[in-house]
Amino acid sequence: MTLKVSTGLRNELLSGDSLKGLLDLGFIKIYAGTVPADADAALGAATLLCTISVNSTGTGISFDTAAAGGTLAKAPAQVWSGVNVAAGTATFYRHVASTDTGAASSTEVRIQGAVAVAGAEMNLSSVALTNGATQTLDYYTVTLPSL
Repeated sequence: MTLKVSTGLRNELLSGDSLKGLLDLGFIKIYAGTVPADADAALGAATLLCTISVNSTGTGISFDTAAAGGTLAKAPAQVWSGVNVAAGTATFYRHVASTDTGAASSTEVRIQGAVAVAGAEMNLSSVALTNGATQTLDYYTVTLPSL
């Protein structure tokens, strides 16, 4: 799977907003199940496994203060984690704004990618998530393609 961005995110970037500004204070939601066709599509029957926030507190996450080499990275001072709300095999994630409901939308700001142990947009030490366990995300970057 290739990293997919929503129409809403593309439109906001083309209107002059920053990627950092659009995604800061949002959440990363990890799901099991069928991957939606694109970032505009509804979640369908996918099961929410975990919502990543600052220290599992429900506070939205933030990127580092500045991009380097076309890449935004996780703010090093923040611990990004969440407590798994269900057991399952993680198949995809969405980085979303705090108000995103997961419904079909061409205006929501979203990034969607695959989850695997290696070779995906988000790599975890294990894709088998256990209900009640804490999932930590130590590394996360978003890179825009070069010219």
